[in-house]
Amino acid sequence: MMDQLIKKIRNDLKENAEEETKKNFQRFFKEEVKYYGVKTGIVGKIANKYWKEIEKLDKKEIFSIFEELYKSDYTEEAFVVSFLAPKLVDVFEPADLKIFKRWIEKYINNWAKCDGFCNHTIGNLIEKYPANIKEVKSWAESKNRWLKRASAVSFIIPAKNGKLLKDVFEIADKLLLDEDDMVQKGYGWLLKESSRLHQKEVFDYIMKNKSKMPRTALRYAIELMPIELKAPAMKKD
Repeated sequence: MMDQLIKKIRNDLKENAEEETKKNFQRFFKEEVKYYGVKTGIVGKIANKYWKEIEKLDKKEIFSIFEELYKSDYTEEAFVVSFLAPKLVDVFEPADLKIFKRWIEKYINNWAKCDGFCNHTIGNLIEKYPANIKEVKSWAESKNRWLKRASAVSFIIPAKNGKLLKDVFEIADKLLLDEDDMVQKGYGWLLKESSRLHQKEVFDYIMKNKSKMPRTALRYAIELMPIELKAPAMKKD
């Protein structure tokens, strides 16, 4: 049954590939990516189409399906995982984080796969099991660029809702001087989302660190701030 489900998902993706989407897909990425050329909204519909069949399986079988989709390296197959994994939040266990970490290390190789999976799946997991927060924060010290980005973007949803500010700043501290623009954009985005409900605290953090914070991260972090705060933040010392 699992093999049949994977086959049906892949056939649907192939059938929904569009030439225009194929032409434009690569331009969103610096690294070479593998893709069918399916619009993200269509991928979501395909994922949801098979959810009723997938949810009848036990978690181990579902995770096996997800891993097979990741193994193909197709970006849209990874997106199917990103759409479906958050639906399992009720059956997540703390130990699942080890599996998720392995997937990131082994299969995540572009920002879209990273963000799609981490924003909601790992974000849901750490909100359900706060004891896992420490482990996710530790990824900021990894040599793997996508694990480092994951350490930041996994906190995006809680940060947007005004939560875990102390953890946000700890992650930003760890990533502050990172030279990888994918990592800079990741923690800059995290600070930006935190600024929605903690503008003063984020602004103060930026002003304290702006002399050493990469401009890429800084621009992301201040994106939602009014011009009267953006100007001093961008002004070079």
